[in-house]
Amino acid sequence: MSLSTLHRAVKRDLTPGDRAGFKSGIPASRGHDPHLRRPPTARNEEWEGDHKQAPVWVWADGRLVKPWVTWFCDCHTGMIMGWAVTPHFPHRGSILAALRSCILHGEGYGPAGGLPTRIRIDRGKDFLSCAVQNALGAFAVQVDVLPPYTPHLKGSIENLNRAATSMFFSTLPRYTHAQKLDSRRRSGEKDPALTFEGFVELLAQWVKTRNAEHPMAGYGDLTPLQWWNSDPSPLREVSAEDLHAFLLEGDRSTRVINGHGIRFKGRDYMAGWMTGRSGTRVHVRFQPHHLDQIEIFDADNRRHLGTAYLADQASDEQIEQVYQARTERVRRVRRDLRRAETLRRRRFKAHTSAGPAQADTAMTRKEAAEELRTWRSSRADDDLPTDYMPRRITPPGRWAVPGPSAPSEEDT
Repeated sequence: MSLSTLHRAVKRDLTPGDRAGFKSGIPASRGHDPHLRRPPTARNEEWEGDHKQAPVWVWADGRLVKPWVTWFCDCHTGMIMGWAVTPHFPHRGSILAALRSCILHGEGYGPAGGLPTRIRIDRGKDFLSCAVQNALGAFAVQVDVLPPYTPHLKGSIENLNRAATSMFFSTLPRYTHAQKLDSRRRSGEKDPALTFEGFVELLAQWVKTRNAEHPMAGYGDLTPLQWWNSDPSPLREVSAEDLHAFLLEGDRSTRVINGHGIRFKGRDYMAGWMTGRSGTRVHVRFQPHHLDQIEIFDADNRRHLGTAYLADQASDEQIEQVYQARTERVRRVRRDLRRAETLRRRRFKAHTSAGPAQADTAMTRKEAAEELRTWRSSRADDDLPTDYMPRRITPPGRWAVPGPSAPSEEDT
């Protein structure tokens, strides 16, 4: 039987899903399976959220990065409810910021808004963090955590990710999946990259255009905004003050305002409204990874007292020097690890005839003794007895300190 005959038999007897599964695994075979659509509900009945790394190089903080977009969409109308962008890896602060932009409407937010009934998310550790769970639980929002490796169970947000790639990201300069000119170069890889501010501005324009001007084939050729406005379902609205309180991570400890302000995470925070409030017991709430300011609440009645700002904050030049020092330390450690790996690697002699493997151990006695001496000197602390306990304080002169034991008669 010829190879072409075998190929025809495989194509005839195996489905495309089976062939994809044998070639790339079960996740690839699911792409050929039909999936039922969820029954129509109402606006704000179901949301889906996800992170999406933009396949575009942009300038942020003096270097090229691929930003991450955190967003939520309404499954009934296809509306992009809100989003947040971070230059590097997203975190629970990105989710809380995106939720705030989703729920609020008016004064720069919206036009859609309100609280959802449930939210579907994957098993990302930032989505499952206590800060996000507590914030959604405070507003009685049901969180449905999907099983791992099941993107078909949150098809609305996956369709949004694909639409953003084909309609928006692919049109930007320095798109990482552009067509190849040869085996190494891609089209437009030498074009000037966008700044982070420019990327965020273009993303905001695209979201507004998609919500208000892009007709959806599955929604009767209506735009998401038209579909949203045609739904008479009432909205569960939340005041900005409540969002300000609950869409922040809380500290469990009770703190006291003192003469230096409030001590939090080893830092001092001050504000003008603290005048005359020394001794007041307070609770601290903060946005994760944004500790330049914190929100203060009275520990007794939970009333919001005000915002406190970091005292004695370092200048931008000092912060940049610290980051440069950290980068240099990482480079030095990596260089030492590569050198140690090179020294650890054993090499063997090449053979042109049958024989046992022989290691290339050409080394002088002086070289071996020097390396062993260096290794032993670096491990001097590890050679101490297991029951050794160092003296941590100097005892006062009136204390009786045991001296060295006198030699016994057997020793003499």
